[in-house]
Amino acid sequence: MSLLLGIEYCKLDSNGRFKFPIALKRQLTSEDCRFVIRPSIYAECLELWTYASFEAEIAKLQKELNPYSIDDRKLLRKLSEGNIIELDTNDRLVIPTEQRDRVKTSKELVLQSTGHFIEIWDRDMYSRMNNEGTDYAAMVDQRLGKQAQENSPSPEVNR
Repeated sequence: MSLLLGIEYCKLDSNGRFKFPIALKRQLTSEDCRFVIRPSIYAECLELWTYASFEAEIAKLQKELNPYSIDDRKLLRKLSEGNIIELDTNDRLVIPTEQRDRVKTSKELVLQSTGHFIEIWDRDMYSRMNNEGTDYAAMVDQRLGKQAQENSPSPEVNR
């Protein structure tokens, strides 16, 4: 499984294809030429996973969720809802029509890596999301600052 980093801008052609950026392709291993694309449950974007990363994610979910629970089955069904896609000979990926329709992608895309997968955004939607006034410093302090304090050694008392 590759760790993918970066933000890239792409153009979608009339057939729903975009050229996979070389900066991201260089980060892939030879086993990572297949992908899974699915709609995000958190935002109006798509998630692009390497097949190996997606397979590991589904295995983790199957281990943690109860197959006899209706809610767990619904959750597993939703989170495993994706399409396998592969790079063509020109390093393009095709976004399936049903996936494009769900997130209303236009001709301009933003690929934003989260480390384990890549979010595919319509460029205008990405811009609106980034300009909504979120205080990221406060979020980091709230979510991660407490962990840092808990994990740091307590100061020694001078005697």
